[in-house]
Amino acid sequence: IVLWTDRNGANPAVDLRNLLNELDLLGARIGVEYDTHGLTAFNGRRLDEQLQTFGQIADASGIVGRLRLFKSPAEIAKAEKAANLSDDALDAALPLIKQGGDEALILAAMQGAIFAGGGDYPANEFIIGSGVDALLCRYKAGRRKLTKNDQLTLEWAGVFNHYHAPMMRTVLTGKVSKRHQELFDAARAALLAVEKAMTPGNSFGDVFDAHARTMEAHGLTKHRLNACGYSVGARFTPSWMDMPMFYQGNPEPIAPNMTLFAHMIIMDSDTETAMTLGRTYLTTESQPKPLSRHDLDLIVQ
Repeated sequence: IVLWTDRNGANPAVDLRNLLNELDLLGARIGVEYDTHGLTAFNGRRLDEQLQTFGQIADASGIVGRLRLFKSPAEIAKAEKAANLSDDALDAALPLIKQGGDEALILAAMQGAIFAGGGDYPANEFIIGSGVDALLCRYKAGRRKLTKNDQLTLEWAGVFNHYHAPMMRTVLTGKVSKRHQELFDAARAALLAVEKAMTPGNSFGDVFDAHARTMEAHGLTKHRLNACGYSVGARFTPSWMDMPMFYQGNPEPIAPNMTLFAHMIIMDSDTETAMTLGRTYLTTESQPKPLSRHDLDLIVQ
């Protein structure tokens, strides 16, 4: 173990080079994980400057990621626990989703349920937005109170030992509009099509195609996203997203023992109508296993 000391004018890349030299690695092939949040462009340049004449640098970004894609039995158990916490969070939120309900209290209840269940902070913020902000599908500052006929988009994740199980829902209050029902029917059909495609023998691209075909059949191509999910597992700030993703042409094969989050997101900006539906799955030798105990019915409070 080598202790590094912060000091004025220090360059950790120089210290790393000296350490590698002490280990008699001059001229060795050195793998660097460039595709990581932990290595900024600034430090990456300093690293290259020190190592380009020391040895042969190779981009080793994909090594750990591929190992993370396939979950062990112990990891699956943690993912299942995380999913239970996700469901607990939704259960805690639902009584508060009503006319006059405060987004701040809803968010506090969801996060509190996860902590009370022994869970962790997520790798990124929960998404919560109502009214027109239900279409944002990103975290934002500021809280709003729900109206009589409203829409609330939630994307959250139960987290256990850093293992994530994201879920996504748009919950309605009051009367269900015709457009909301149309978008929900499309989202549910798309998610069921995605489930059917999420089997060994298909690719991540095939899963996306199932989503895209269903959206097109409902006339919603311009309102869908160009990706519909991704792998999840043990992740850290700033994002719980892991690779690979469900997008067009992705050749990565579906295989057993993956934990995958599929989200159907429809944002109709023309009518300011939002609808989302998503949950985490465990892939098997055949059909995937949903890790949520909740069904796929439209939730109206």
